[in-house]
Amino acid sequence: MSAPKIQTRQRQEQITQAALDLINDSGVTGLSIAGIARRVGIVPSALYRHFSSKDAVLDAVLDLIGQRLQDNVAHVRQKTPVPLQQLKLLFTRHTAMLSENRAIPHMVFSDAVYYGQPGRRARVAQIIFTYLKEIETIIASGRQDGSIRMDVATATAAVMFLGLIMPAAILWNVSGENFDMATHIKTAWPAYERSIAAQTPKEAL
Repeated sequence: MSAPKIQTRQRQEQITQAALDLINDSGVTGLSIAGIARRVGIVPSALYRHFSSKDAVLDAVLDLIGQRLQDNVAHVRQKTPVPLQQLKLLFTRHTAMLSENRAIPHMVFSDAVYYGQPGRRARVAQIIFTYLKEIETIIASGRQDGSIRMDVATATAAVMFLGLIMPAAILWNVSGENFDMATHIKTAWPAYERSIAAQTPKEAL
């Protein structure tokens, strides 16, 4: 009984990834059941066995994006217990994720995602706020261990963290990948770190 369930889950994951790839190439308006089916290598009628509509596929894509954000958080926590290092690694992973997936800004900012789906905007907001809470938790841990200043507001610093990334990803996207993301990563993180890090004894002298 488990094999069909596994096969179904795998097919659903294939369909969701194909939809994300198609949005990456053609935007949300370029998404179609036929296009997704072609990428997966199935007929459109077979896709409907797994998703009832294109809207259901879009919801699955949002779930995938939310899961990848959470996976990034879990990864940095496994890599290091140091909050500032966690934030630095998360910054690098998040920026890479957006560079590799232009579909994510499309999903967040395209009106086509929300047209006729009033609840989907709240769904996107929930994904972002859940991610922000994880960043706040890391910042709060840094305040507790003394590596981040106590006067740093966790919620504000978390929003600032996202502010390092999203505008740069949009510039990279709209400039046809001419915006220098590598330089941005190199220069933006130290500026952010200086704005929240506690003084070291050497600096205090």
